[in-house]
Amino acid sequence: MSLTVNLYYTGTNGAAQKFVQEMLNQGIVDKIRSEKGNLKYNYFTSLDNPETILLIDSWENQTALDKHHASQMMQDLAQLREKYDLHMYVERYLDDPSDDSHDAKFIRK
Repeated sequence: MSLTVNLYYTGTNGAAQKFVQEMLNQGIVDKIRSEKGNLKYNYFTSLDNPETILLIDSWENQTALDKHHASQMMQDLAQLREKYDLHMYVERYLDDPSDDSHDAKFIRK
């Protein structure tokens, strides 16, 4: 069962944006996306609070996420969070395998 983690990074004076830019420039984002078990790793800017960045991070299972957390990349990422003095709020979601066809009439493609 896959899982998705929404991480909200909040800082001041554009710190969250600078953090993401450095993650991209150092190639950490590409490395994470290429890790076995990673399904999605995307950043978004909050319209409600421009000092907050949302990361949507999806993994095949908890084992894949645990391996990611044990990697050197995670230590590098943690150092960048400290460098930019970011604070986090986290939400976790498990994949719902139920039939979602009843939602189709609400989705414009």
